[in-house]
Amino acid sequence: MRWSDMDAYRHINNSAYLAYLEQARVAMFFDRHDQSGNGFSSGTVIARHEIDYVRPVVYHPEPLRLELWIGEVRGASFTVHYEVFDAGQLAARAATRCVTFNFDSDRPRRLTDEERKVLAGFADEDR
Repeated sequence: MRWSDMDAYRHINNSAYLAYLEQARVAMFFDRHDQSGNGFSSGTVIARHEIDYVRPVVYHPEPLRLELWIGEVRGASFTVHYEVFDAGQLAARAATRCVTFNFDSDRPRRLTDEERKVLAGFADEDR
């Protein structure tokens, strides 16, 4: 959290959560998997975000803890689910629909077998 994430009501503003989710999602995929052969012709775009705020979070220097897992995987999209914890208490639940995309053709593209394998490694069958 950053001090500037607080709003006039002295809690973390709802818009800051999108940045937290993005940071966690990037760490989950891009920091852990080599993307060097991918170039910039394909990647993912975000089609939808959902956030349920369970309790307000007030700024403090300790980081929030985010748990992520992959839910539904479709032909050209997948859903990342999140739980945001503040001092051990659930503060928010969220989901992001990611669409695999070909930037050269400006159209969605099907997930590759390798991408499906990576996503399966983040699936949580108990949720």
